[in-house]
Amino acid sequence: MRERPYPSARLDATRRALAEQLREIRRDAGLTGREVAARAGWHPSKVSRLQSATTPPSDDDIRAWCAACGADDRVPDLLAATRNADSMYLEWRRVQRSGLRRLQESRVPLYERTRMFRVYSSTVVPGFLQTYEYASALLGDIARVHGTPDDVTDAAAARIERSRIIREGDHRFGIVLEESVLHHVVGDTATMAGQLESLVSAMALPSVSVGVIPGGRQRGMWTLETFTLFDAQRVHVELLTAAVTVTAPGELAHYTRAFEEMAALAVYGADARSRISAAVDALG
Repeated sequence: MRERPYPSARLDATRRALAEQLREIRRDAGLTGREVAARAGWHPSKVSRLQSATTPPSDDDIRAWCAACGADDRVPDLLAATRNADSMYLEWRRVQRSGLRRLQESRVPLYERTRMFRVYSSTVVPGFLQTYEYASALLGDIARVHGTPDDVTDAAAARIERSRIIREGDHRFGIVLEESVLHHVVGDTATMAGQLESLVSAMALPSVSVGVIPGGRQRGMWTLETFTLFDAQRVHVELLTAAVTVTAPGELAHYTRAFEEMAALAVYGADARSRISAAVDALG
């Protein structure tokens, strides 16, 4: 049976780094692949698959490999690495299996403990700033596309309840939108007009900064996938079929720099409001 390919380049890179660590442990022990296989009681082809990242190692595989190489002290770090790889990529369908409402509620603790949110969106108005009507229309589309349980009404209400943090507590929000987000109609024109007007109102909140990257602006960074930085601890990246969680310091730094570059491209204040007003007028 052909191995299923890894679903994202980031996950693939993480798996390959883990495989390289296994290879280094073998080499440091002065063993060949066949010798590791013999000591672990495996067929030699299994060693080849693990070293090439064709097959991700199980916990037992890691323990057996380290025991064969006399490197039991490496087990905790390797297990942590594979846990991180497994948690980086969660299929939306699995996350949403119990319904969209529960997905909204599951994130409340993270949102409540985060002090600084930095959001770049190339797709839709971020959840913090969505109206009930906009959230309902968007979540309805998500439920239809992914075939998840139809609890859109409850899910939209949970999203709005979760969004109270923009007015409560010690939270700050830096939000950067591609101008195309203002023109992508979610729901009907009345829903979109209401959302855009609500967005302008939210810009008056002292805790909220909203920037708009003008369409057609010359830029040094391409349009990215939508992502949210939670303090300096983690990033959630939204893909069509998956939610990717990033916690590695090096990658967090990349996303921080990307947000800063996108923020520098954006316009704020009266210029941003005028672009939102123009999008409302374009609805007719």
